[in-house]
Order: sequence, then C-alpha cells, then structure tokens
Amino acid sequence: MNSLDPEEQQIIRSWHSNAAPWTRAIRAASIASRRLVTDQAIIDAVAGVPCTRILDLGCGEGWLARALSDRGMSVTGVDAVPELVAQAAAMPRAGASGSVAFHLQDYASIASRRWRGGPFDAAVCNFSLLGRESVDSLIAALPHYLDDPGYLIIQTLHPVAACGELPYQDGWREGSWSGFSSDFDNPAPWYFRTLETWTALLQRCGFDILECREPKAAGAVTPASVIWIGITRRSAQT
Repeated sequence: MNSLDPEEQQIIRSWHSNAAPWTRAIRAASIASRRLVTDQAIIDAVAGVPCTRILDLGCGEGWLARALSDRGMSVTGVDAVPELVAQAAAMPRAGASGSVAFHLQDYASIASRRWRGGPFDAAVCNFSLLGRESVDSLIAALPHYLDDPGYLIIQTLHPVAACGELPYQDGWREGSWSGFSSDFDNPAPWYFRTLETWTALLQRCGFDILECREPKAAGAVTPASVIWIGITRRSAQT
C-alpha cells in the first residue's frame, strides 16, 4: 500500500476498528442485501466455473470460504486484519467436505508476488476491492497465482446503483455505515469505478471477461451488485 495515499490507509484503519461489529452482522445475517441476493449470487458464480482450489481475497470473518468448502472446494482465505482472520480460523466446521485455511496477508505482498500461495484454479473478491492503486496492482498480479486457465470472480457495488447524485466518473467516495448498527464507526472511503473502467482494468490485467451478472432482488428497481467472471489469457501468466 502506498504510504502517501491517505484513503488507502483509512480503509485498513476502518476495518481494524470495525472487525467485531462486522463479524456480528455477518453471522447474524443482518445485512438484507446479502441475505436476500448477494451471498447466494457469489456462491453460484464460483460454483459455475470449473474450480476446486480457491483463493478468497479479503476473506473477512470467513463466511464465503466456509460456504465454498462445504461444497467440496479447497479454499485459502487471506485478509489484512488480524481480528477478522482470527474470527475466521476460530469458527467451528461442521461436516465440510472440502478444506479451508486462513492467513494474515495484505494485498501489497500479493501484488508484489512475495507471497508463496497457489497455484489456484480461481480467485474470488467479494466486496473486498475498495482501493485504487491497491486494487489495480492486486488484479495485475493475480494471473501469477492462477493455473492455466484460471478464473477471477469479482462481486462489488453496481456503479450505476451506487453512484447516487454524484457524477458518473471515477474517483474517491466517502464511506457510510448507513443502515448498520451504531456499533460501527469510522467508515472506509472507497474508490468508485464506472462499468467501463472495471472492464478495462480486468482486460488490461490479463483477463478476458466471460460474463457480467447483475443480481437483483425480486421487485427491486436497481441491481444489488455486479459480478464479473473472467478467465486468464495465457500471455498474462508468463
């Protein structure tokens, strides 16, 4: 992470301070959009590609890694926040047919290729790409950790739905815990990208886009998220 970029630093500080309430919210299924739409959407997206070895980037308290391991996959979850990794590792497993392991690891070490994980069949980022330079460099490095072919599945806020009243253009946005409990504080900023910018980033980093999904709740006017499913180009892995 660039030490001169205050927004990137603020993202990490926010997740350090909100690790406990976030874990409680996820385990209580108190986030309606996740409960109704996006949790199952990301599971379906990963299950739809031929993969058994998964890298869960920004795994948080570990719910997705465990859900995928319950489906027979071997999942490695990484996160930069010690409390979240500890919560993930401590959660009991009940009859999972796959395997799961959690590691304290920041995006910078993965982006620089210092990390020795992999190779994986697929990498998944579920609402875990908030920064600018950290995200650009991470995605550029992912083909190095993926098999041939390898898949990248990203779920994030839908730019059209999340734009609000601000101009539809790339840039940093203020964070908010609106709709969450009063236990949350210090919201993280996040870097807004248009659909065009997301598409260009994936292609520039060596991924061909196989599919773009827009999960939506029944009766909703706008999508709850956007999901990209990409596959590595052979030249990107050399």
